[in-house]
Amino acid sequence: MPWSCGLCSDAPVASTTHAAQTTYPLTIKNCGMELTFKQAPSQTVSVGQSSTEMLYLLGLADKVTGTALWIGPVLKGYEDVDAKVERLADNDPSFESIIGKKPDLVATQFQWQIGPQGVVGTQEQFADLGVPVYTSPADCIGKDNSDGGDGVRGTKFTMDLIYQEIRDLAAIFDVQDRGEEVVAGLKKREDAARAKIASAEGKLSAVFWFSSAELDIDPYVAGRNGAPGYIMTALGIKNVIESDEEWPTVGWETIAKSNPSMIVAGKMSRRRFPADDVAVKHKFLKEDAVASLLPAVNEGHVFEMDAQAMNPGMIVVEIDQRANSSNADKTRHQANVRRDVARNPVMKSTASSRFSSRDGCFSECRVT
Repeated sequence: MPWSCGLCSDAPVASTTHAAQTTYPLTIKNCGMELTFKQAPSQTVSVGQSSTEMLYLLGLADKVTGTALWIGPVLKGYEDVDAKVERLADNDPSFESIIGKKPDLVATQFQWQIGPQGVVGTQEQFADLGVPVYTSPADCIGKDNSDGGDGVRGTKFTMDLIYQEIRDLAAIFDVQDRGEEVVAGLKKREDAARAKIASAEGKLSAVFWFSSAELDIDPYVAGRNGAPGYIMTALGIKNVIESDEEWPTVGWETIAKSNPSMIVAGKMSRRRFPADDVAVKHKFLKEDAVASLLPAVNEGHVFEMDAQAMNPGMIVVEIDQRANSSNADKTRHQANVRRDVARNPVMKSTASSRFSSRDGCFSECRVT
C-alpha cells in the first residue's frame, strides 16, 4: 500500500538526505536484551495498539500477520489497512495463538503482556522458539515492571522514547528513510502545538481516570510520570496524583480531598472491566456518595478523552495538537472568560477551566 503518515504533519517533511540502509545481521539493544536479525522480518505479531499503529505508520502493514490488545478504534485513515490483519484477541492473546502465526518478530507495547511476569509469556519463552521480542522503550526505560503490573515509572515519559521506537523498528525492517520522515513530521507537529498551546499555568488541576476493575473499589488513575503527566505538564495543569506508579489505584475519598478542577474520563471500546464503558463512569460520578460531591462533577467539568491517548504512543502528539484551537477560537473563548469574570469574579476558576480544558486543552473531549 502507498505510505502516508496522517499523524505526522499537514504536509510531508522533505529531506535531501537518506538514512543508511540496514546491514544484516543487525543487533540492537532493547530493554536489557540483545536482539539479532539476519534479515528484515516478514511475519510480525504485534501486541498492543500503539505498537501495531506504529508499524502501520511505517508502511509495514503487509508484514503484520496478527494483532492483539486494543483499547479503541485504529488511527483514522487506517481502518481498511487494519481490517485486513487478523486480530488474535481484543485483550490478551494466548502464547499459542501468537506462535501459531509463525512470527519472526513479536512487538509488544507492554511488559505486563510479554515480559518478566508477562500474562502472555516471557521473552525467554519466545526466544527458546527462535522468536525475538521487541518491547516499546517507553515501557522499560526509566520504568520498573518487576511486579508484573503496570509498573513504576521513576523518570518522566517523553516523546523521545517513541522516536527511539520508530527508529529501532525502521532499522529492523530497513525502512530508515520512512522512519526519519515519521519522526521529523511528528516533531514538527509537536513543536507547532507547543508554540500555540493555551497553558493553564498551574491554575487548574486534574485526575485522569482510565478505568476501575470494579466500581466499588479504587479506580485506576494516572500517575505523575506517564503519558497523562506529559500532557498535563505541557498544558500547565497540575496532576493531583503524585504517585510514580503508572496507574495507581486511589480512593475517591483521597481524590476528593485533592479537589481536582476537572476529571478526565477514558473512553474506549475495550470491555475488560465494567468502567471501561465511559457511560458507566459518568453514571458512577453522578451517583456515588463521595464522587458525586466533587465540585468538578457538579460544575460539569468531566471530560471524555480517548483512553489510548493516555498510554505512551504517537497519539500523545495528537493530543498536544488538539490542545490548540485556532486563533479565532482562542480570541472568542478568551473573550468569554473575561466576560464571565467581569460578571462574577467568583467564577474566575470556573471560567478558566471552561476555556482551558474544553477548547484549550481537550478539544476532542465532551463536556457532560
